[in-house]
Amino acid sequence: MSDFDIRAFLSTLTLRAGVYRMYAADGELLYVGKAKNLKNRVSSYFRARGLNAKTVALVNRIDHIEVTVTASEAEALLLEQTLIKQHKPQYNILLKDDKSYPYLHLSEHEFPLLEYRRGKGKRKGQYFGPYPNATAVRESLNYLQRLFQLRNCEDSYFQHRSRPCLQHEIKRCSAPCVGKVTQDQYAESVRQATLFLQGKGPELLLELQQKMLAAADRLQFELAGAIRDQIDLLRQIQEKQFVDSGQGDADVWALLDWQNVLCIHRLAFRSGRLVASKNYYPDNLAGESEQDLLATYMAQFYLAEHSAEGWPKELIADVDSEALEALAEAIRLTAGHKISLSRGQRGQNRKWLHMAQENARTGAQAQLSGRLDTERKLQAVADLLHLPSAPARIECFDISHSQGEATYASCVVFSGEGLTKDRYRRFSIKDVTAGDDYAALEQAVTRHMTRLLEQNDLPSLLLIDGGKGQVGRVATVLESLAIHSVRLFGISKGETRKSGWEFLWEAGATHPIMPDAHNEGFRLLQWVRDEAHRFAITGHRKARAKARSQSDLETLEGVGPKRRKELLLYFGSLKNMKSAPKEELEKVPGISKKLAEQIFIQLHGE
Repeated sequence: MSDFDIRAFLSTLTLRAGVYRMYAADGELLYVGKAKNLKNRVSSYFRARGLNAKTVALVNRIDHIEVTVTASEAEALLLEQTLIKQHKPQYNILLKDDKSYPYLHLSEHEFPLLEYRRGKGKRKGQYFGPYPNATAVRESLNYLQRLFQLRNCEDSYFQHRSRPCLQHEIKRCSAPCVGKVTQDQYAESVRQATLFLQGKGPELLLELQQKMLAAADRLQFELAGAIRDQIDLLRQIQEKQFVDSGQGDADVWALLDWQNVLCIHRLAFRSGRLVASKNYYPDNLAGESEQDLLATYMAQFYLAEHSAEGWPKELIADVDSEALEALAEAIRLTAGHKISLSRGQRGQNRKWLHMAQENARTGAQAQLSGRLDTERKLQAVADLLHLPSAPARIECFDISHSQGEATYASCVVFSGEGLTKDRYRRFSIKDVTAGDDYAALEQAVTRHMTRLLEQNDLPSLLLIDGGKGQVGRVATVLESLAIHSVRLFGISKGETRKSGWEFLWEAGATHPIMPDAHNEGFRLLQWVRDEAHRFAITGHRKARAKARSQSDLETLEGVGPKRRKELLLYFGSLKNMKSAPKEELEKVPGISKKLAEQIFIQLHGE
């Protein structure tokens, strides 16, 4: 603690609701909290006894506290979540972004495209999801193609079709690109697909049954037969639902602490059907109680726009209802949607809560098992490399290019939590002779280690995809930066270039380490090296594709940025543009007949 007079500060605090912000001596915002009674809540951090170690660690860093009084606890909760989202304080529970979740996206188009997407992007249209996993969303897309025959091709491909593709031949697309269906007919299929994705399967089934009977009454037996096939497929899909009580629209939450591993599990039921199931593993740095921790996490989930399946009618959690009443009121103020609360003590809610608790238990046990397995593998690395202790963090570098083009370096990270992807880095290599891997590696490592040195955040072990030469070059970099705490090794495949025949080079060694191919520590190092190679190739390929698609366009005489944009919007890609006849180029806005001829000649070298 600093010279902050906590007694004087507490004596001035109000008994009203509000938000408190705890700051360190350097001005860093450590923690944001809300309270129904500010004086009671803030005073609880400074009790003489009864505080856990994590709370004591937080309190010892507090230099001063600021408060904001609000009209109600619900308004305090809204302000708290806004500040957490804006500042991301170190001791608050931070909800991870859901950008990697799989969704189905229905585009805005006269003939909308239904496609698989990761995360809610900026594309206009309607998103459905998130789904529990990629398999679930692809399975749904497969059913939808068979049921409603919606297109799944990109707009650039759709606009340039002259005959139906294979998807139409196998009855997975109605071929709107060549006029096989009218816009009204396609819109009706989109409406039905939307009903299905919204969980209104029974309504859709009844509607199709009525249409089938009406078609039969009109003696349109072929149409009636097609609708019958749709009904049969829809029934098969409904039978595949593994959880379906027929009613209920609720989110169910459970938290379990298993040997210091915290797991929060959420089940989402819509129309009685389980549509989402996910584990979360928060860090409880502030030492909150389990009930407060779960209530805080739920608040972040709903108030930070993570309710992707829509608002539930009911929240089920074994949490004191008073702790969630502020959340329910905040949701009402934000979305105008009333939510009822339940502790899951009877009936269907009790069964659902038990299911969530069992999932949380399984998730915590699996996480603990994974951590123990990782710790064992890191210790195996230490034994293999004769390190004094298991490395806390391994960082691995690799270089990727094609004959010197679009050279990229990658750095991947492995720690006690496994692959730490938020610490991955790519480096675009500049001002280096094409194909000079040594210089490229030197540049990337210098840039990366300089930054980590400034942040006092060096890894325990630095791994290089390369042999004695590459390791020697990197060792020079570390020496120039006066970095002596990082152990450096290279992993090389040798002359045969066969996986499993690698050996290890330590900086300064005259002979390599020749480990057994089945050594667990060695296999971990190989896996990390392969991940670095994958990550480097991904960045290199993206850069190469971008450079190749833009370079030819940017060298076209008479075509500036505006016309380039029009050409790409019209054709979708350089490949489509090259395959187009000269007359098609003339149809692009801003492209005259004379300029179209010049572009055609430049593209084809005539």
